[in-house]
Amino acid sequence: MAEKTDRRCFLARGVLGAAGVGAALTSIEEKTLAAAIEDGSARPAEGGKPKTDIPPGSLPCGKIGNVSLSRLFIGGNLIGGWAHSRDLAYASKLFTSYNTEAKIFETLELAQACGINTIQLDPKCWDAVAKYNAQRSDKIQTMVCVPLIADKTKMNDEIKRQIDMGATFIYSHGGVTDSHMMKGGGTGVIAQMVELIKAQGVPAGVGSHSLNMPIACERDGVDPDFYVKTFHIDRYWSATPSEHRQEYDWMSYNRDSDHNKNYDNMWCNNPEETAEFMATVEKPWVAFKVMAAGSIAPQIAFSHAFRNGADFIIAGMFDFQVEPDVKIAIASLEKAQKRSRPWRA
Repeated sequence: MAEKTDRRCFLARGVLGAAGVGAALTSIEEKTLAAAIEDGSARPAEGGKPKTDIPPGSLPCGKIGNVSLSRLFIGGNLIGGWAHSRDLAYASKLFTSYNTEAKIFETLELAQACGINTIQLDPKCWDAVAKYNAQRSDKIQTMVCVPLIADKTKMNDEIKRQIDMGATFIYSHGGVTDSHMMKGGGTGVIAQMVELIKAQGVPAGVGSHSLNMPIACERDGVDPDFYVKTFHIDRYWSATPSEHRQEYDWMSYNRDSDHNKNYDNMWCNNPEETAEFMATVEKPWVAFKVMAAGSIAPQIAFSHAFRNGADFIIAGMFDFQVEPDVKIAIASLEKAQKRSRPWRA
């Protein structure tokens, strides 16, 4: 327990600081971490098993194809270190330093104990997750994003490689799909990818940040099993002012010092239009970036996503956030049962 205690104490000192508890606990996340340190809920139970007071079966599930998956997924970015950190240049290194292999295993065990049965992955995150699953009979399901590849043989080889690693679902990487659409690419290569994934007997999805993608896929008859589309409110302090938003501006890497433009701070420029269009789509919708990379509290973000049509949501979580986030998701789902968009999964 020494390593875990030292890391936990390090984080506690960072949260509490020299100014005192009352002054430092300014955010929900800080309060959650402090409470976990105080009552021991961040630690595994005796015998190495994670403890939770969430009864089994409390987190609702839905289906994509014939696969049942929890309405809340755990995101893989915090494992891979791809942190949207605004001006905090050290964040990615901090995340990967905290998320050692042992900590990843501990986090996934807790997630499963709380009812989360799926993790979203970039292929570069496979090592720890594949090792985790190899050691357990109760494996966590994986939704893996892959790049679009025009060459059919190479695309098929990449799909097979991900399936051999253990992918439960495969979808196109959102950033790569955005780049393809931004450069004027059509939906042909997207449709090809979907067909190749389906041919392997695995549910196939299409991901993006831009609403242009599902609009084009629906228009052109691309037939994915699900969409993975960003969705978050635009009422938070660092959101790009509406008059300065441009399509694909999250891809532009703004470096001209114009603080009114996007600078790693917004991934859904048009939440109202997104909800309106997705209401017409009969495919399951997996929403991601629902907290705008940490700018929106989960109590607000989860409720907004489920209430406005998302069938599943992805949330990046450290171990001390898993249990609180699952409880929030359960409460949000209960409140969203009378939403206008039918559940599509």
